[in-house]
Amino acid sequence: MAPPQEPGTGRLIAGRYRLLAKLGHGGMGTVWRAKDETVDREVAVKEPRVPDHLPERERANAFERMRREARAAARLDHPSVVNVHDVAVVDGQPWIVMELVQGRSLGAALQEGTLAAREAARIGLDVLGALEAAHAAGILHRDVKPDNVLLGRYDRVVLTDFGIAQIEGETNLTDTGGFVGSPEYIAPERVLGQRPGPASDLWSLGVVLYAVTEGVSPFRRSNTPATLQSVLNATPAPPAAATGPLAEAINGLLQKDPARRPNAAQVRALLEHTANPPALAPTQAIPHVAAPPKGVRLGRKTLLGLGAVVVAAAVAGHLVLADPFAGPLPDGWKKHDLDARIGMSVAAPAAFQREKPDPDTTDGTDAAFSDPSGMIRIHVDHDIKADDKAKEIPATALAKAFADWETLQDGEYTSDIGTEPAPTGMPSEAKYQGRAAAENTIVYSTTDTENPRPRESRLFYYRANNGDMYRIWVDYPGKGYFTEQGREIARTVIANWEIKKR
Repeated sequence: MAPPQEPGTGRLIAGRYRLLAKLGHGGMGTVWRAKDETVDREVAVKEPRVPDHLPERERANAFERMRREARAAARLDHPSVVNVHDVAVVDGQPWIVMELVQGRSLGAALQEGTLAAREAARIGLDVLGALEAAHAAGILHRDVKPDNVLLGRYDRVVLTDFGIAQIEGETNLTDTGGFVGSPEYIAPERVLGQRPGPASDLWSLGVVLYAVTEGVSPFRRSNTPATLQSVLNATPAPPAAATGPLAEAINGLLQKDPARRPNAAQVRALLEHTANPPALAPTQAIPHVAAPPKGVRLGRKTLLGLGAVVVAAAVAGHLVLADPFAGPLPDGWKKHDLDARIGMSVAAPAAFQREKPDPDTTDGTDAAFSDPSGMIRIHVDHDIKADDKAKEIPATALAKAFADWETLQDGEYTSDIGTEPAPTGMPSEAKYQGRAAAENTIVYSTTDTENPRPRESRLFYYRANNGDMYRIWVDYPGKGYFTEQGREIARTVIANWEIKKR
């Protein structure tokens, strides 16, 4: 037995548009998949939906909004704005006939989980393009939210539903409660009744980008008044999944003062940097980046979590350091005086957090710090000569560097580490306060078979006169936005660490 059809299915609108099936509905209407029988193509038709009990003035306002939606969209020529073909008037009510975008809404996609930063930036760029076209035509969308972003075939992204758009020069329409739009995506100046501008739509784009990477709007509360209060007063937690230029774009767009928000060109530059990092080929996929994984074991103790890795291709180049240990810390850095058994002080950016030690893999002689995004990690450890009953500590720093390097080459990893191909790098001599030291730079990639991530590590070794061995390991992305930042952090860490007097 066939399922019952939706009421209205099969109806012919304006003598040419045959309603086939409902696609969805919102506060202003129901969208149908329909067939234009005149030109034999499928289209989307938006049926006006206004409660019968509304006063005539408010019903007239609702119909006028739909006419404006059609006029606003029809004025725009942009691939990310839905094309309007016709407005069919039936019994005095406007039915909007649009192109049929095969796909689903961004809101529906988010029901299955968040998006990786690069995909979020790609979608954001297309929505931004639609907004730029609208603003250039004197149109404010005023309802940018995931449900109004369609994800079509061939990676097409379409901004739809200009139902409450404000067209420059036209008279304002007031909704039943004096408020139109989706509360959790609306800009603060609109909540305050101030005149909106392009920055108001960009705020909404910022909330959308936050929601697609973090999983929820930062201002959503249990009811509309609380949501509006949070828009006005709440400071969202910094995005955790969005980092680098994408985080900069989101944080900038969510400035309460519209004058402090970045303009469209600035947002575009940040999103393009995320969608197509300069160091990567435009078609190379980047997965959602989690914290640097843990698990590489070199020799008898864990050096640093490098995760399930196989090591990649090219040598990063080796430097023989002149003695670099001098000068004040950069602004925004903090010096950490570590425990007596670690026996050193190490500097790190103030935002880096010390990790909780794992009692199964540490004997109190190592420490690690990582940035909140998890992209960059600093690890230090100390082999104490007095504890070296098996006499495993080599006689020089360079010998220790080679011993660790050979361990990597021999494939002596923990069970979750791949062994092919071998790591790249080569230990070289260095200096610490005028004394012999050693360093190495390792290039490798993760074992993610679909999207192996290139990473790079900088190691520094020093053997003190009493036979104690000190080691520093800084791990960071091998390509992309964070690479130079990671290298600079590694240089600064190595240039500013100090042994504590015992």
